[in-house]
Amino acid sequence: MERQYRLRDSRDFAHLRAEGQSYSVRGLLVSVAPNRLEHNRYGFVTSKALGGAVVRNRMRRVLREVVRAFHPQLQPGYDVALIARSALVQQPFTEVQRSVRVCLERAGIIGVESKPS
Repeated sequence: MERQYRLRDSRDFAHLRAEGQSYSVRGLLVSVAPNRLEHNRYGFVTSKALGGAVVRNRMRRVLREVVRAFHPQLQPGYDVALIARSALVQQPFTEVQRSVRVCLERAGIIGVESKPS
């Protein structure tokens, strides 16, 4: 994912917690807030509660790939943080993809009828 699409600054995550709306499904929490930019920025949170470094890095890679597929279909101008919970770790890729889609649909930034590329 290109640098301009990354959400890395702790102030940005704090803004998401304070101003954003949160949507969750089993194993995943997604926070969304407007960012006043012409593109979206994405952040991925995988805590040590998920497991060791291998597990956390795999979860970040899976979430990044899901977001990469959905990115062209999302409305621009939002900061989006995806927070993985332990229930998501053992799920197959398609289930993670479904969970992200459900949260993005609830947030209203992706169309219900669109499919990932």
